[in-house]
Formats: sequence, C-alpha cells, structure tokens
Amino acid sequence: MPVAIKRVYEKAARADGTRVLVDRLWPRGLTKARAAVDAWLRDLAPSDALRHWFHARPEAWVAFRKRYMKELARPEAATALDELYHLADQRKRLTLLFASKNEERNNAVVLKDLLEGMRKPPTGTGPGAIGAVRERQARSRPRR
Repeated sequence: MPVAIKRVYEKAARADGTRVLVDRLWPRGLTKARAAVDAWLRDLAPSDALRHWFHARPEAWVAFRKRYMKELARPEAATALDELYHLADQRKRLTLLFASKNEERNNAVVLKDLLEGMRKPPTGTGPGAIGAVRERQARSRPRR
C-alpha cells in the first residue's frame, strides 16, 4: 500500500487517498474544509519538548528519530499508532500530512518509514499487536 507524505498547506488531490494529519497542533491559518483531513492523529506527533528540541537542532535528525521512536512506544501513542496501521490496511492510498517547512526531516517521514517496514515498530505496536491491544481493552472493561 503506497504511503505518501505532503504538507497540509498543499492543495488536496483525489490521488491523496485517505489524508491523515500527524501533527499535535492544528496548522496555523488553515480551515478544516481547506485541509480536507480525514483523520487527525495528534497523539502520534512528537511531544512539545521533542518538537522544540529538534527545531533548535535540525542537524540532529538521527537523534530526533531515535527519541521519536521511543515516544511512539509509550502507551499514549499506542492507540493512535494502531489506528494508523488500521487506516493503512483499509485503504489503497494513505497520505500523511504535516505542517513543517522541512519536507525531508519531520515526524511524517518517520511514520512513513514505519508503515513501509523500513523501521522496526516500537515494542508492543504494529499490525500484529492490534489484536493484543483489543484483548487487553476487552479484559479491562467492567463486566455487567
């Protein structure tokens, strides 16, 4: 399944398929209609601290990727990551949207690599873990 990345400020196209915004903050000056976002997975975005750290050190791309992958292994990101894998399985085309001006080094690039199998998913995540997450959620629900 092809995964594309695109700045959210670029015009939406039919070829984009399902458009998923992967930033924590809504893009400045952009209406929801113009963004044409099908899903907004803000919990997949890097933490504010990591985002600010990388903004001050754009040359530290490798370190950013490592830190971001560690953040994706946290429980808060697990549900959003599962949803992203589910969207990728359900669609013929998926476009990850981001607001960063740096089109080659941003969190959407890391997520694209994850989806395409170029990077190892964080422990306890990925398509194989979806069943385990659902099982844990079912066990944690109160019985009637």
